Amino acid sequence: MKMKKNAPIYVVSGGRGIAGNNLLQSILIQYPDNKIPVEIIGGVNTEDMVFDVVMRAKSEGGLITHTMVNPFLRKRINELANEFNVEVIDLMGDLARYLDRTLNVEPLQHPGLYRELNQQYFDRIESIEYTLSHDDGMGPQRLRQAEIVLTGVSRAGKTPLSVYLAMYGWKVANVPLVPGVQPPDELFEIDPNRVFGLHIGAGQLIAHRMKRIQGWNNHRSDSYVDQNAVREEIRNAMFVFDKGGFTVINVSNKPIESTANEILKLMSERFVYRGRKLESPYHDQKSDTSK
Repeated sequence: MKMKKNAPIYVVSGGRGIAGNNLLQSILIQYPDNKIPVEIIGGVNTEDMVFDVVMRAKSEGGLITHTMVNPFLRKRINELANEFNVEVIDLMGDLARYLDRTLNVEPLQHPGLYRELNQQYFDRIESIEYTLSHDDGMGPQRLRQAEIVLTGVSRAGKTPLSVYLAMYGWKVANVPLVPGVQPPDELFEIDPNRVFGLHIGAGQLIAHRMKRIQGWNNHRSDSYVDQNAVREEIRNAMFVFDKGGFTVINVSNKPIESTANEILKLMSERFVYRGRKLESPYHDQKSDTSK
């Protein structure tokens, strides 16, 4: 059957559909500007859900691709697709049947098992992506998603500390405090126990900034390194920390590792699960991470 032009491709899975989507995207990228919509339909674990997916694909004239690990549901989605004249591509059926015959071992039939066993790796990748997209005040409307929020003046070390924490799987956002610019309202709406104000001595801050402005060409930077202006900037930052009830961390002459350990120790003391905002990809319930 010929698909409609720009009809959707459905990636159907008993898990989250990430494996099937990755495979599909690796193929679609070979066809620039294809404009084919892709929709992931995860958590398909009953025959009724399989039927609904097939009916939806039929009404849209779309294609079903799937990575169903449950042999009964895999068989049913293939049968129903053929019965209702819907294009279907079983991304793992042939290989699964080959392994069944060859290994003579009953498969676990556990959707999302690869991701579950490699969750720490995926958490780290997800955290790094989140942290980089929330560097230097970007995406303030999504601050609630952060596990840790850092704030402070320019060159207080927010970005390197954020990236360091992200490498260990933490979703970190950082918000710069800029003279004459009001901090985003969202900074004061999130749990202050997750927000850390980075305090740094004026002398060390000026030294950091002097190194930075060496790369600036014809840029007026007098106030950026002026001692009185810098001290005023630090005082204003402390007012913001006090207003928000944020925890102040003195980063003067401290290595990143030491500051990170200090923050994580506080997180583990304040919240269950050592401060993590846990949301299992395999269950509908969201864990309550606050005490």
